[in-house]
Amino acid sequence: MALSILTLIVGGFFILFAVSILSRSKNASKPQLPPGPRGFPLVGNLNDLPKPGVLEAHHWLKHKYLYGPISSVTVMGQTLVILNEPRLAFELMEKRSAIHSSRPRQVFAGEMVGWEDSIGLSAYNHRFRTYRKNMSRIIGSKGLASQFNALQEAEVGHFLLHVLAKPRDLIEHIRKEAGTVILKIAYGYTAESHKKDPLIEMAGDAMENFGRAAVPGAFMVDIMPFLKHVPDWFPGTGFKQTAREWGTALTDVTEKPYAFVKHQMTQGQENGSFLSQLLEQGDSGAEEKLTNKWSPMSLYTAGMDTTVSSISCFFLAMTVFPEVQKKAQKELDRVIGSERLPTCADREQLPYIDATVKEVLRWHPVAPMGLPHTSTKDDVCEGYFIPKGSMLFANVWHFTHDPEVYPDPTAFKPERFLASDGHVPEPDPRDFVFGFGRRICPGKILAENAIFLNIAQTLAVFNISKSVKNGKEVEPVIEFEPGVISQPAPFENLIKPRSPRHEQLIRSIEEVYPWQKSDSEMLAL
Repeated sequence: MALSILTLIVGGFFILFAVSILSRSKNASKPQLPPGPRGFPLVGNLNDLPKPGVLEAHHWLKHKYLYGPISSVTVMGQTLVILNEPRLAFELMEKRSAIHSSRPRQVFAGEMVGWEDSIGLSAYNHRFRTYRKNMSRIIGSKGLASQFNALQEAEVGHFLLHVLAKPRDLIEHIRKEAGTVILKIAYGYTAESHKKDPLIEMAGDAMENFGRAAVPGAFMVDIMPFLKHVPDWFPGTGFKQTAREWGTALTDVTEKPYAFVKHQMTQGQENGSFLSQLLEQGDSGAEEKLTNKWSPMSLYTAGMDTTVSSISCFFLAMTVFPEVQKKAQKELDRVIGSERLPTCADREQLPYIDATVKEVLRWHPVAPMGLPHTSTKDDVCEGYFIPKGSMLFANVWHFTHDPEVYPDPTAFKPERFLASDGHVPEPDPRDFVFGFGRRICPGKILAENAIFLNIAQTLAVFNISKSVKNGKEVEPVIEFEPGVISQPAPFENLIKPRSPRHEQLIRSIEEVYPWQKSDSEMLAL
């Protein structure tokens, strides 16, 4: 039996080799691929992929200085095209979006775990367009998204109360706030207010797994798909058990809230959620059930970790750059005063806060390399051949850190986006960080509102400073973790009310937005 498995693997290598030879022969008369490092027979540039623990955007940026703004590597016959210049990303992913808007086949994350049904990994097809159409109906414009302003303001208020009570649990509070808002919109679900919520925990785990699973090359089965069929007992197939565990978790977070909304509707309860609106239009056929389950789930996948990352980056930046905090608070005190909290309606009167939102998005883009686009037809760019099936990666992190575009890019400077004597505002990072073309993030308006409210209300009432140990300030390390969605590495700080008056303003939030009973017990039915 062991010999037959070995034969399968060796045979798989020879098949890949034969396909590679035939492909090269077929494309011999076409322009060359974009430049890149020389590969080895059979495996190609396998050793040129980012190493574990390395931020992928930093790794691929080296290609710009070695090979130019467009480069490529080929791994086991799969071509990866790296775009290190914005104009090329816009050219291919925006202007030529008709043929560069699909997603690659991801065996581990998509087929084995089950994310292939999500909007993020869906091919550019009818199902994907249905997802986009469903989501655009509720959050596709500022006017539509504004219906959730009051909900977002309430949950940012609850977030301030949690931070006041337990400032050291900052990241946990950020996750609870982001999860509470999205689950309320998607399912009409009220999360636990003062303890861990089972649905937020399940969804958070699923998203963490997705971030690890969707990194190209992280699992060998993506490079050698035939490994998917190797028996579980064969050495090195632990990834199959991992896929089953992550797949079960994903099924739970998709099916349980769906069942919760169905139960509420059969009981005659007014839910008003995104899913309930979809169910009212029909839920009979298999395809309809699938899109009904995954459309609201896509709200979570599009907005949860990205929002958490951005707000976490804001707190890190305020810890390291106190002068920005002082300028923002000066504007808030002048425009808002200390008798109330800023709201979404105040945004136009708070240009420095609005610029701070842009700088948070620029300082560390939540998806430094985005999600890969896949070409559905052969193409030529800058004289280089891009074969059908290529994976296109835009180095968004570099786009927002190019010193020729953003001087002193590692510094946190909201002023860079404000016009002043002799200074023209630098390019708006929102043109890059939410994706490109037909794959642009459908939840960007909702996410941006969340970031604005968190920044404005937090700075209105709190001072953020460096933590102190043994009488000395501790300088936080500015590091970011690799992955499709990149989070700041763990850091510490001090968060205190600006004054007794500000503390009282925080405490009064509970009267304006009282805590609601959770639906977590119903979720278990």
